[in-house]
Amino acid sequence: MATPTPLAGLQNIAPYVAGESELTGFDRVVKLASNEGAFGPSKKTLEALVFSAHDFSRYPDGDCTELRELLAHKNKLSKNNIICGAGSDELINLLCRSYAGLGDEILYSAHGFAMYPIYGRTVRATVVAAPENDITVDVNQLIRCVTDKTKLLFIANPNNPTGTYISKSEIQRLIDLLPKTVLLVLDAAYSEFVDRKDYSDGIEFVLANENVVMLKTFSKIYGMAGLRLGWMYAPDSVVDIINRMRSPFNVSYSAIAAGMAATKDDEFLRMSQEHNKKWLQWTTDNIRALGLEVPDSVCNFVLVRFPQNKKAATTAETADIFLKSKGIIVRRMGGYGLPDALRISIGTGDEMKITINALKEFMSH
Repeated sequence: MATPTPLAGLQNIAPYVAGESELTGFDRVVKLASNEGAFGPSKKTLEALVFSAHDFSRYPDGDCTELRELLAHKNKLSKNNIICGAGSDELINLLCRSYAGLGDEILYSAHGFAMYPIYGRTVRATVVAAPENDITVDVNQLIRCVTDKTKLLFIANPNNPTGTYISKSEIQRLIDLLPKTVLLVLDAAYSEFVDRKDYSDGIEFVLANENVVMLKTFSKIYGMAGLRLGWMYAPDSVVDIINRMRSPFNVSYSAIAAGMAATKDDEFLRMSQEHNKKWLQWTTDNIRALGLEVPDSVCNFVLVRFPQNKKAATTAETADIFLKSKGIIVRRMGGYGLPDALRISIGTGDEMKITINALKEFMSH
């Protein structure tokens, strides 16, 4: 019997596999697999969310006007150059749909966010992964991979899952070398966690160039992953195209209300940053003390690298199995080309102590 036929190549795309969320048989599960905020949403965000429930019967403002005004004021930007989306994921998808297609190339860094190649393949573009240098974006390698078919270049800065970043001087060097016909997408999902003087979230580069956009999300430090809210700062020409491509009500009423409250809650933001700074260093030091490799991270997670000898008892796979037996969920990194690694999010202080104690027990076997 004949059936509808999808576009060629779509059936070959491996779907994104999210981090595990549940384990059975435990009174308490420590979930450190998805880099979610350690505290969830702030009290003020939750209050705004509850209050907004009275108006769920109404369509939201399709332009997210008030939220964009708040973001513009807080970041000293023009609201006309801000677009909100259902998570930065949606904006990545819209950029791929708008700027690439069959015969084009989409470039990203080898250990970059998994959705870059997935969305790239959905528009039937050729996806190119540039080699990295010590699990860090390598500008020279990126430029070597650019061809006359390259339409988009995605860089997560800082990067998930490695936790590494490149300096603003390296971003500037990349822009200087990149053809103006290539749209550079700086994904700054973890920017609020970074405490380095040579780092830029990308806003300055959007202001100075017509081929650079920046993405941010409320999923991480604001603890709103389940509400799906992100935003993009982009030149006029890109904003015009994305507004033509996006759905008319792409951000929900509840996400807008929560996003506005979160944007104004600077006290919660500072508290989350201080917490992450303390426990990121504590976790890194304690895991390194076990003899395991932990690259320097500027995000809200650490990448833990285990011996690659499959005969060893302490591999990433066996560590993951052991942690699950203790009710702790972390993330394997084989899908990112790092089969020797686990990614562990920074949770509450209590959660990090439980996890370190479990790793100590595992490494002592």
